[in-house]
Amino acid sequence: MVNKLEFLRRVPLLPHLFDSWLRIWIFLSNPQLADCLDEIETEVSGWKGIKIQNHKYGGTEFSFNHKEIGHIHSNGLMDVLLNKTIKMQLLQEGRISNHHVFPNSGWISFYVKTKDDSEYALGLLKKSYAIRFERLSEE
Repeated sequence: MVNKLEFLRRVPLLPHLFDSWLRIWIFLSNPQLADCLDEIETEVSGWKGIKIQNHKYGGTEFSFNHKEIGHIHSNGLMDVLLNKTIKMQLLQEGRISNHHVFPNSGWISFYVKTKDDSEYALGLLKKSYAIRFERLSEE
């Protein structure tokens, strides 16, 4: 759906309105998922140097040192930036998939559906955070 309706993301505020609608729908139809998303946002917001803001295409973005480490949409789709080596290892485990728009990059996609998924999602974000933190230390 993202690829077919890609042109709509350029309409000002439309991705944010759509994601807000999704958030309300998930809150009403799947409160367990809504709780999982809130727990992820609360946990990551406590990490040193993390800034949380709206993602340009809807959802919540997590940034460290002005660089995005990942974002999560209100339907549970989380995209995380790793490096290609870690991405390939995780793909072999079978829980993540190539990014739905940029499959040949270090980006991965993962759907949060349950409490176990939210714990795995936090682990993915921690990996991305560690990569960015290490790069900052090297500079």
